Amino acid sequence: MKSMNLLGIAGLVLGFATVAFAQAPAVELKVGDKAPNFKLQASDGKTYNLADFAGKKAVVIAWFPAAFTKGCTVECKSLAMNGDKIRQFNVAYFMASVDPIEKNTDFAKAQEADFPLLSDPNKEVATAYGVLNPKGMATRWTFYIGTDGKILAIDKAIKVETSAEDMVAKLGELNIAKTKSN
Repeated sequence: MKSMNLLGIAGLVLGFATVAFAQAPAVELKVGDKAPNFKLQASDGKTYNLADFAGKKAVVIAWFPAAFTKGCTVECKSLAMNGDKIRQFNVAYFMASVDPIEKNTDFAKAQEADFPLLSDPNKEVATAYGVLNPKGMATRWTFYIGTDGKILAIDKAIKVETSAEDMVAKLGELNIAKTKSN
């Protein structure tokens, strides 16, 4: 009988510890920190790994809450319509959410996105980047990562209507190299 009570108490303690751990805030990333690596499926059928860009290209990850919502649609269209301006820089850029890959693929097609949308349905990468909010969606933050894998900037005040123009301006401010013309 006592062993049953001890097991019950142990289960209760473990349950509280699990809840406390699940609600513990992630360590907030800051400029200069090493960006968490990721390996995520994308809307273009490829899998992207941050480590693959090391020493080659800067990387921009624009986290968004959910495909097919108003603000996310406006942001995606802004980036799609102005991709030529962003591609003037030596950068790989992505939008990313915790939506399933099928939903992001449909969303990318609907918005005629000419860049990949990353899917993190397990929410591990969103958690590592500190963007997972209490509703279980990503917070709209954009991370700029240098060729050395370190965070150059974090934009937490995204204006969806001008997201592409703002991204281009930030890439210029950060002195990201321009691509060589043919």
